[in-house]
Parts: sequence; structure tokens; C-alpha cells
Amino acid sequence: MSALAQPAPITSKETVFPILISLGFCHLLNDLMQSLLPALYPMLKAQLHLDFSQVGMLTLAFMLTASLLQPQIGMYTDKKPQPYSLAVGMAGTLTGLVLLSMAESYTAVLLAACFIGTGSAVFHPEASRVARAASGGRYGIAQSIFQVGGNLGGAIGPLLAAFIILPRGQGSIAWFSLAALLAMMVLTRVGMWYSGRLREARAAHPQGKDAKHAPPPAPAAGVVFFVALLMVLVFSKNAYNSSITTFFTFYLMEHFSLPVRDAQVQLFVYMAAVALGTLVGGHLSDRIGRRPMIWISILGALPFTLMLPYANLFWTGVLTILIALMMASAFPAILVYAHELLPGRVGMVSGMFFGFSFGLGGLAAAGLGRLADAYGIVFVYHLTAWLPAIGLLVWFLPDLEKGKLKKA
Repeated sequence: MSALAQPAPITSKETVFPILISLGFCHLLNDLMQSLLPALYPMLKAQLHLDFSQVGMLTLAFMLTASLLQPQIGMYTDKKPQPYSLAVGMAGTLTGLVLLSMAESYTAVLLAACFIGTGSAVFHPEASRVARAASGGRYGIAQSIFQVGGNLGGAIGPLLAAFIILPRGQGSIAWFSLAALLAMMVLTRVGMWYSGRLREARAAHPQGKDAKHAPPPAPAAGVVFFVALLMVLVFSKNAYNSSITTFFTFYLMEHFSLPVRDAQVQLFVYMAAVALGTLVGGHLSDRIGRRPMIWISILGALPFTLMLPYANLFWTGVLTILIALMMASAFPAILVYAHELLPGRVGMVSGMFFGFSFGLGGLAAAGLGRLADAYGIVFVYHLTAWLPAIGLLVWFLPDLEKGKLKKA
């Protein structure tokens, strides 16, 4: 592995907020475009006569494409960083959007979902690496600024779908390709900055001449175990989040007889709370530590998820906001914790957690779709209410910031 993959040589001395804000903005545009797919599920379900299992498979197609590619791309860019791959990844999302705007069959929609997943796979690992490089050592806040853009985009997407695409029809999706073109321009500028940082790293730490920047050793068995625990924790969060982003509008329409537009607004409120929780979680994790933040975030959501299936419409809105705030605040802490467990493998780790974890969330969506067909949509939220209990596994994680991690 190249010395350039090491975090120390390519981490700025001060936090470069213009780069972080640019990454967050492009993440907003990226996830805004990606969120159009689930936001259009009610329309696609009606037009193409889909059942809940097929709807879940659409989420699975997107998430599995991203999950299979992201770790591989991250491992490659650990060895050979690709500053301009960010703009290339955005082109994949653009292709998926154009195809989705013209899709007239379930197969075409599945293909569009795969293109959008491919764009996500290329974008996320390298963008996460650039965010770390621009962090100035404030890793939690850097990751949260990057991630909050995606959360905001995911929140805005359903709202735009409700007020722009649903009234004007499927063809209007193509207009959102302009957002992809804007993102490609901004990411090209970010790539120029990162390329400069890499040149500085080469000058300061020539390959093969500095032993302290040698490739990191293979992770110890204990480290692998802790990374596996983190993956399970992220699965619990993403599986629950998938139940909301994929089926919550149907739940509101069936359980409370809400029209599609009102249900989409409720989904927007949930996603906006996810964005706020991500930003607050990154800031707090830098202050109170990664492990306490993970503990509070995941397990703390359990009382609210257990109450949700029994709540009326008003309290459903309140509880989903609280759940979003709690659960979203965990991810920046989890990602930075994993980076610290496996230094020098930022791309691979980011690919794993953005990729495999989302793929597991996609599997959950597919499985939950089958359960919804068999037992009803309300049953899904009785079942997923227990997912945050997996947060008890945080007990087994060492406190890295107090030096408690021991080599296996």
C-alpha cells in the first residue's frame, strides 16, 4: 500500500472548511438525486403494478450495487488515490437518473437503480477520504459536515418528488440531471485541491524512503472482531432507516389514510431530522468520545421505536423526529472509530461502511417487503422496533481514546 494512503501525510494542519462544505454540498446533490427513487415508489408501484416485494427489490438493487463496489474501490484508492474519480462517480448517478426518467418497465427501473448505486459506490469512499484530509484533525466534525449534506439531500429529494415530479410525471426526473452536472463541476475543483495535497505528500514522504509510513500490517484478530461489531451496529441503524425510507409513506397512507403528498412531507421531516442528528453527532463525538456517542445514539432510540407502532398521527411525527436524531448521530462516530481501528485504510473502511452496511440495509428492505406482503405494513414496525436493542453490543467495544485497545 502506498504511503499516500496513510492519514498523517495528507491531513491538513487546519480544518479546510471550504473543501468540507463543497463535499457536503455535492453529497447533498448526490443523495438528493438518489432519494428520488424511493420517493417515487408509490407512483412506480401504481404505474407498473408492483407488490411490496418488488419495491423492496428496487432498494436492494441500489444498495447491493453500491455495497459490492464500494469496498473494492476504496481498497484501490488506498493504493492509488484518484482525486477526479468524484466527478466520474457523479456521472453514473446522472446516467441512472436519465434512464429512470424514461423507464417503462420494472427491468428498466432496476437497471436505473443499479446505475445510481454505481455512482454512489465511486463517490462515497474517495469523498470520505478527502473529508479526512481536509479535517485538520477534527475527524468527527469533518465526517459529519460531509454526511449531513447527504442527509439533507435525502430529505429534500422526497419533497421535490412530491411537489415537482408527481404533478408533472416521470419525464420531469430528467431535469435533475442538471444537479449532477453542477456537482461534477464542483467536484472537479475539489479534485484539484486534493491533487495538490497528494503532491505535497509525495514531496514530504517519498515512497520507500520513510519507514514510519510503511504499509500498515494486517489487522489483528481483535481488530477484525471490533470492526465486525461496528458493522452489526450500523446494520441495526440502516435496517431501521430502510424501513422508514422504503415503507414509511405506505404506512402513513394505510394506517392514517394520508394522501401521498402529505406522507412525503412526513418523510421529509424525518430525513431533515436525520441531517440534524448527523451534524450534532459528529460535533459531540469529538467532545465526548466515539464510544459514548455510539452507545447513546443507538440504544437511546429503543424506547421511541417501541412506542412508534402504538402512536397516533401527531405522536408518530414526534417519535420519528426523535428516532432520527438519535440514530443518525451514531454514524460519524462509528466511521471515525473504524478509521482509528484501521489506520491507513481510510478508503477501504469508508467503502465497507458506506457500501456493505447499506447493502445489508437493502437486504433488510427486501425482507421487510416480503413481511409486509404477508403480514401487513404495521407488522413491519412492530418487528423493527427491536433493532436498536443491538446497541447493547457497544459494551464490547474498547475505548480507543483512553488507550484500552489491546492487540489480539
